[in-house]
Amino acid sequence: MIQTVTQAALAVNENLTIRKNRISNGTSKKRFCLVTGIHGDELEGQYLAYLVGKRLNEELDRLDGTVDIYPAMNPLGIDSITRGIPKFDLDMNRIFPGSPDGTLMESVCSAVIDDICGADICVDVHSSNIYLKELPQIRISVPTAQTLIPYAKMMNVDFIWIHDAATVLESTLAHTLNSRGTKTLVVEMGVGMRITEDYCMQLLDGVFNLLSQLGIWSGEVSSVREPIISLNRSVGFVNSDAAGIFVPCRRFGEQVRKGEHIGDVLDPLTSSVAARIEAACDGMIFTLREYPIVFGGSLLARILQPEESGKEDEAL
Repeated sequence: MIQTVTQAALAVNENLTIRKNRISNGTSKKRFCLVTGIHGDELEGQYLAYLVGKRLNEELDRLDGTVDIYPAMNPLGIDSITRGIPKFDLDMNRIFPGSPDGTLMESVCSAVIDDICGADICVDVHSSNIYLKELPQIRISVPTAQTLIPYAKMMNVDFIWIHDAATVLESTLAHTLNSRGTKTLVVEMGVGMRITEDYCMQLLDGVFNLLSQLGIWSGEVSSVREPIISLNRSVGFVNSDAAGIFVPCRRFGEQVRKGEHIGDVLDPLTSSVAARIEAACDGMIFTLREYPIVFGGSLLARILQPEESGKEDEAL
């Protein structure tokens, strides 16, 4: 059932409308929310939303509970291929929790929070920007790690990145929902303005595994991978020392050693290698430059360093 979450009047007889697809069956009161499209240039979640809804509709008798799918939280951004909210010059994920008595977008964000609050769990799907490609991962802040890690392990991602909370994160959808008692996972995968079908299929298996573990889904589920957890690990950043085009020679998920060759920045004018790019540390590549044009200081890769022996299990 297509439902309107909130609607606000715009200029020239237009409306800003946020809708959700509510798929419900059985007698269970459990509810799962899938959120996508907070950033208008992140499209991986759009395809995942389609896949989840399609399977639920085809096997509705296997569902016992409610699944709410929010495919386009920022419809204006999606329509205009804009990361933020066009004309407002705002990042929607820096406005939550909003206010019912605030500006147009503050009232919209407030209505979204009210609609999701109370769900058993919410998954907020993001992509990277157009410059970087991300291995499927879940990002969790330190204060919520103990609560969320068991659920994150069910989602079939390659790794779980636990990061220190920053002030700016307090204005995100995930922080607001977690602080109000609705467990929320943030997925990052793929690249901006593109759909990586393999990653979406990987997350599809994760979503239905999570639904099964919650008792909402009784259909067939696939086995999921055991993610690497970043607790007590450092992340190494590889930045360019020169301008040019970046051509990597290593891939996602590969283990590298400090100083190992991972790519080159090439100068098309002189047909020379402007910079040989080497790994900043030992570890696994989980972020890699997708857009080839770079300048001095441009981020080329992130590397997850090996865990500190014995400390990860102790912390968990």
